[in-house]
Amino acid sequence: MTEALKLPIIDLISPDRISTANSIRQACIDYGFFYLVNHGMEEELLGKVFEESKKFFLLPLEEKMKMPRKEHRGYTPLYAENLDPTSSSKGDPKESFYIGPLEDITTPVNLNQWPSEEILPSWRHMMESFYRKLLSAGKRLLSLIALALNVEEDFFEKVGALDEPNAFLRLLHYPG
Repeated sequence: MTEALKLPIIDLISPDRISTANSIRQACIDYGFFYLVNHGMEEELLGKVFEESKKFFLLPLEEKMKMPRKEHRGYTPLYAENLDPTSSSKGDPKESFYIGPLEDITTPVNLNQWPSEEILPSWRHMMESFYRKLLSAGKRLLSLIALALNVEEDFFEKVGALDEPNAFLRLLHYPG
């Protein structure tokens, strides 16, 4: 029997940023992955996000289909995506919901779609809060990755990579 892989753990709030960056570099070289702790997503928030996500995916299909995926935002039903087009499967046995940038400065229109507040009163607020926290953690992680690459900590910011973050939050549900 093989032993489970023990991935490195990276502490996002460690005061020793150089050591943390070196740990990220080594983790990526050795494993390609690492666990991230102290990222700002409290257990309570994660629990609420999972609960709200569950409520959404329990809605009737007709309600979810009022928000079909457009511009990488909205609902995608079961089997609508196929990550392996060479397979003979009818599609992936999952449904998903995409949330894009909250403040899209390239267009005056907010492209995100949201369930009705009458049906899911705290859903939008919860997902927007979660999105912002994830984006913040991602920015902190990028500065450490810059150090791991032996460039200035603010390298990605200086080249404009963070000017218009194009991060997407993708909620997934695999029935059964």
